[in-house]
Amino acid sequence: MSIQVVRTSDGWWVESGTGWLHRVVTDADTTAGLLADRSAVREAAARAAADPDAGVSAGEGELLSPVTTPCRVVAQMVNYRSHAVDSGFDPNTVPPAFFRKASGSVNGPYQDIVRPQHVRFLDYEVELGLVMGADLPVGTEVTDSTLPEYVAALVVADDVSARDVQLPKTQFYESKSYPTFTPLGPRLLLVDADDLARLPDLRLTLKVNGATRQDHTTTDMIVRPARALSLLARFQTLKPGDVLLTGTPGGTALKSPGKLLATLAALLPPHKRWQKFFARQQKNPDYLKDGDVVTARIATDDGVLDLGEQRTVVRAR
Repeated sequence: MSIQVVRTSDGWWVESGTGWLHRVVTDADTTAGLLADRSAVREAAARAAADPDAGVSAGEGELLSPVTTPCRVVAQMVNYRSHAVDSGFDPNTVPPAFFRKASGSVNGPYQDIVRPQHVRFLDYEVELGLVMGADLPVGTEVTDSTLPEYVAALVVADDVSARDVQLPKTQFYESKSYPTFTPLGPRLLLVDADDLARLPDLRLTLKVNGATRQDHTTTDMIVRPARALSLLARFQTLKPGDVLLTGTPGGTALKSPGKLLATLAALLPPHKRWQKFFARQQKNPDYLKDGDVVTARIATDDGVLDLGEQRTVVRAR
């Protein structure tokens, strides 16, 4: 049975079904430490279940990222069929790929997304984050049945992306690692085997100023979590508290220009190609602008698993 945990500057809390917070009595000051102190979390969850309204309230502004830093933030690239189609790839042949994000990009669920002055094409990507609860050594093979041995919790993520850095420079690390470019939370949803069996039921939604941009369930995934962790473990160790972002569904601002335009553009020198591409992108109204309000939510349709909703505002640096 899942447990909803949030973090403030004053510590860790279990959130009851009525929204009140019940303190987790622990010395843990990191996500890894909290996950190691499961007895304290279970004790707080028992208090929350016994008397849901006996806790304290916390304003949204008080909630921090439930994933503490430093940590590894690894992400899957083009891992939803709808996103592959949007990006001009064949979802049946696109290869599994990973990239890293700086943990300095991790931000709270209600803090501003700060757009660097030189970035003009700022994009959003709602993603399901898997938070590790155990070591994943190189060479580990993970199956659906052993997934609960490694994944302890789930979290909402927004993989904010500077497309005018990412594309011309083919530079994922820089374009996705500016400070505030990885809002996480609000909840750290601790899960068990039964909860993880319901991963395909999770729905990812993202809205900008109230208008829906992304809305898909994880059944749209190409490489599912157990397989993704096995592929990642061929070369990368993960530790408790590290996060794997599992890709975003279709609906981002960036979309493929189409096969014909791509074919014609391939005949141009690279600098001319990108000049023309971004000239067309100037007409795309979906990129994030200063003052835009981005809300991202992940939950099952029946509400049994609910990672909460983050709300961030785009601000110019």
